[in-house]
Amino acid sequence: MKLALDTSAVPDQPAGAGRYVVELARRLPGRGLDTTLVTRKGDDARWREYSPQATVAPRVPSARVARLFYEATRLGTSDVARAADVWHGPHYTMPRRGTTPSVVTIHDMTFFTNPEWHERAKVAFFRRAITYAAVHARAIVSVSEYTARLIDELLEGHAPVVVAPLGVDLDRFTIEGADDERVLREHGLDTQVDYFLFVGTFEPRKGIDVLLDAFTTVATEHPLVELWLAGQHGWGVSEVEGRLATHPASARIRRLGFVPDGALAPLLRASRAAVYPSRGEGFGLPVLEALACGVPVVTSRDTVMEEVAGSCATLTAAGSATDLSRAMLELLSQSTLQRVQSAQRGRERAEQFTWARCVDQHLVAYHLARGE
Repeated sequence: MKLALDTSAVPDQPAGAGRYVVELARRLPGRGLDTTLVTRKGDDARWREYSPQATVAPRVPSARVARLFYEATRLGTSDVARAADVWHGPHYTMPRRGTTPSVVTIHDMTFFTNPEWHERAKVAFFRRAITYAAVHARAIVSVSEYTARLIDELLEGHAPVVVAPLGVDLDRFTIEGADDERVLREHGLDTQVDYFLFVGTFEPRKGIDVLLDAFTTVATEHPLVELWLAGQHGWGVSEVEGRLATHPASARIRRLGFVPDGALAPLLRASRAAVYPSRGEGFGLPVLEALACGVPVVTSRDTVMEEVAGSCATLTAAGSATDLSRAMLELLSQSTLQRVQSAQRGRERAEQFTWARCVDQHLVAYHLARGE
């Protein structure tokens, strides 16, 4: 089967949905697919490094508006699309012209359910794109059962949905790490400090405001513990910036920015717990990566993160700083035995989510798109 995978929406520093596309690009050629990666012009070198077995086709304009216009009007009739048996749009969208059977990944439905979590222009665009893809794609990939249920509720007459939960690199995200202290020192990080770790893009739905409020209580009761925030800036961060500047324990809040792949697992393993108080996600990959490292996790109840973590995380009410601070304080009081037992349960849970199984489900979707 000849597959064209559109990687043109993946930023230079991939996280979340971007990481998902990178993992697909790495693994699909090894599953017997003749894979072509459709990239932005000038962005082909890194994709050749990510996936040496794939063909790379740098066809798409770099500027965002031009890229989306090109996708809608010309990409579907390009030589790459015409040569493919299946086109995969892994980020909600698909070409509007052309006859190649398409598969589209819908990560979440928050553009419909919680538009306040997104920039206004993106809400209008992605609502149209998702509605179009739902009925014009031959198959839809959902990264969770949670999102699949919402697709059924909110999109009438949609294409068949294949659920393909994301995976975790179980060789990299492990309970033990031989060189963690050295790696963290190279990034200027003190391994002797007790800290809670947040990993994620800075944007309103991530719950960083709630985390900062919760840390006020935690910092008062534990005068040495720190809060480390890892991730790129998204949008709508002015309120968070204000809270950071005036936080009573601001000297114990460290902003790490984007964390390279090689440092993420050591950073998780050295933490007291990973705290991910997001109000809603499509999957919540940081939760899974923390569980794979045997790290205690605090995340939000009644979200997809509960589906991912099962009974292996401490669940709190989304938006409740009181719940969150209570959970963080309880984790600080855990015994060594409790931490060891928690680590093993988390690891066993994470081992149920592999990229190989994720790819298996994508193959199902590709065959559905071909009518097989």
